[in-house]
Amino acid sequence: MLSFIGDYTCKLDSKGRAVVPAVFRKEMQAIEETSFVLRRNIFDECIDLYPKGEWLNLIAGLRSKLSQFNREQSRFLREFFRGVLEVELDGNGRILIPHKMLDDIGIAGEEIVMVGQDSKIEIWGKIKYGESTMDTDEFVLLTTQIGL
Repeated sequence: MLSFIGDYTCKLDSKGRAVVPAVFRKEMQAIEETSFVLRRNIFDECIDLYPKGEWLNLIAGLRSKLSQFNREQSRFLREFFRGVLEVELDGNGRILIPHKMLDDIGIAGEEIVMVGQDSKIEIWGKIKYGESTMDTDEFVLLTTQIGL
């Protein structure tokens, strides 16, 4: 079962390439996967990085719930797929993150943080990731709200 955990600071080169941390690449090798799907996160200024198989599972779930013949659901799908793209791990364990996608979340030549979020990885600007930290009281309140 695929599970990405941990957060790792990575450097972007001038072309927007970043080395995927070895621990994440090891998870990908275990499922014999080399492709990722990049998508801007719905809620935060970060990028979601899905292994291709996980992305296909997500899409299968959407297909089972939505109709392409329903106008609102069709609009949802259009927006959901806006800006989505597939990338491959290169021979050096890197992925290319397009500059437009980096610009959209406010990353310009800085370090990034790749954050394991179970079946996906989030890509954050290092500063924004630090600012996203939740204080203990807020975290405890959320655990009770979701029934943990």
